[in-house]
Amino acid sequence: MSAQFNYPAEDFLGGGIGYSPMYIKLNAIPGASSLNNFGLDTTKFDDPFVIHGGEGFAHITGRWRLGGYAGMGSSTVSSVPTAVIFVDEDGDNKKGPGENTQKEYDGYYGMSIRAKFSFMLGAASVEYVMPILQDLELSTGALLGLGRVNMGIEQKSGSSTWKKVFENAYGEMKGDTLFYGVSESEYDNTNTFSPLEIPSFLRDVSATFFNFQPYLAIKWQFLERLGLRISLGFNKGTINAGNWKLNGRFIEDSPTTSVSGVSFRTMLYLGL
Repeated sequence: MSAQFNYPAEDFLGGGIGYSPMYIKLNAIPGASSLNNFGLDTTKFDDPFVIHGGEGFAHITGRWRLGGYAGMGSSTVSSVPTAVIFVDEDGDNKKGPGENTQKEYDGYYGMSIRAKFSFMLGAASVEYVMPILQDLELSTGALLGLGRVNMGIEQKSGSSTWKKVFENAYGEMKGDTLFYGVSESEYDNTNTFSPLEIPSFLRDVSATFFNFQPYLAIKWQFLERLGLRISLGFNKGTINAGNWKLNGRFIEDSPTTSVSGVSFRTMLYLGL
């Protein structure tokens, strides 16, 4: 009798699945530079950004291995600014140099601003395995799939109740007819619907893009059915101009945006 093969093996068997958090040092949070209009401190977003996900892998032939990754993460910044009411003489909603009649807002409800950045990733992985020792492997490969980023911006002037959440922001529905109230001066020249006074206003800005992440990984099988994988790579994704959406509709003049940065991924897996 003779052995079928010696180590390092020409053929590999098995696979694994486990929890795999990903840490990305993003060059910039997409859309964060525009949040200065809301007075938010964007440096308080998580850095590195963390994506919590799951990963699996399986050998297919020779030293080639296929796998998959899916995860998502989010980070939030918020602020409650000091509010000053002023007489807007020119009606542009901006305080001009001559508009000096003002007072500090002393009402019961202040305005709060909240921005939440989310990153979702679903990708397949392909890699080539290079054995070092019996329980230690080095591999090189790439994640290829779809990424989705989302920036939710909420401005709120009071705490919403459950009933208020489901109120129509544009008037009253009676049957299949909407009754929209306006002032007497607006009655003859109203062209568009504007939302009525509501306690909060939410903008949801998002985009989907192709994500590519080459990496180098090391795998250590420290128990018979338990192991550790550590990967270091670079995440690269590009959102083309005009592909951003606001509440599900394209923003035609949106800029080209990069979702790039050094990535670090760990995985505690069950398998071989």
